[in-house]
Amino acid sequence: MSKLDLPYTPDLTGRTAVVTGAGGVLCSIFARALAQCGANVALLDKNEDAAQKVAASIEAYGGRALAVGCDVLDKSSLQAAHKKVKSIFGPCTWLINGAGGNNPRATTTKETYEPGDETRTDIATFFNLDPKGVEFVFNLNFLGTLLPTQEFATDLLGQEGASIVNVSSMNAFTPLTKIPAYSGAKAAVSNFTQWLAVHFAGAGIRVNALAPGFFVTNQNRALLFDETGAPTARTGKILRSTPMDRFGKPEELLGGLLYLIDEKASSFVTGVVLPIDGGFSAYSGV
Repeated sequence: MSKLDLPYTPDLTGRTAVVTGAGGVLCSIFARALAQCGANVALLDKNEDAAQKVAASIEAYGGRALAVGCDVLDKSSLQAAHKKVKSIFGPCTWLINGAGGNNPRATTTKETYEPGDETRTDIATFFNLDPKGVEFVFNLNFLGTLLPTQEFATDLLGQEGASIVNVSSMNAFTPLTKIPAYSGAKAAVSNFTQWLAVHFAGAGIRVNALAPGFFVTNQNRALLFDETGAPTARTGKILRSTPMDRFGKPEELLGGLLYLIDEKASSFVTGVVLPIDGGFSAYSGV
């Protein structure tokens, strides 16, 4: 895997970044970018094999990376991961809370209510959404941001240049049809980002979030493309509502990430949720 073409390269040499969800499409790109800027990168993911593949790609071009199997919803798992990271890289300076996602059990089949939905059992309607599925999505996104922050923010306290970057979504601004739990959970992440920014301002920790628009990931691929790989009707609606008329590329999130991480560039920026969405949030539909 070749190096990324970064928009710019802040000097992160000798310090450590922890990235949760680092085996995924977007967060693996984050980890690679941070490593190219000189950071030691700890890649946390429940799927340790996926994280290890990303770590190997970083090490192949001379970066320093450590893959750690970790469940962001399990405090003991987080504690063990923290201990391992600290023993090899020392305390971290940056925490990227990227773990998250949706689940089919919290997704409705149709976009809007139709008469009879309240009694149907053959499809997923609002009325028969699995509470456990909804709970899983809320926990993964919100608690999956809160618990790692509880664990790793102790390293950041009083440390010059320390910051946290959460991953929210355009769903947090305007909820999308079919995915009520994910939309609500990402709204909670955005709100929590602002709360953390206020809470930790006196400790020198800046807290911000990225709000990606539409990027193709393993989580949403089935909603965007059918079994043959053809775009779904939902994809057509998305692109018609995105003025740039395309999906984003994961690399297009890196300018925002590096800006928020870089103390020289964003030293007075905290509590911001930065949309990177091809104009989706600016377009009213007419």
